[in-house]
Amino acid sequence: MTTFERIKNTAKSKGLNLKQVAIASGMSENAIYRYNQGVEPSGPAIKAIAETLNVTTNYLLGTEESSDKKATRKVDILDDETILAFDGMEIEESEKEKLRDYARYIISLREKENK
Repeated sequence: MTTFERIKNTAKSKGLNLKQVAIASGMSENAIYRYNQGVEPSGPAIKAIAETLNVTTNYLLGTEESSDKKATRKVDILDDETILAFDGMEIEESEKEKLRDYARYIISLREKENK
């Protein structure tokens, strides 16, 4: 499958047409159609399209089979507002506190090592 076909299929699965994807990606409305004529997208263009479609650039380029974009973000386990879960189930408050205590212990060990 070509990059153009991946973009087209992904857009369709999200209820978008190629013009909508191009405009949302900050490109001219017919820019993506050029990829069907042998023009390869630039790095910034493919990144913008991937962000618009919420997939990875590797998926659009065909080097990755899954279109799932795994969201990675940093959270502070010691923040009481952080929702802790395991295997899709939220952890009970008493267990959360045990995890936070262990995290504090690890932090204190690192602090001692760095002195």
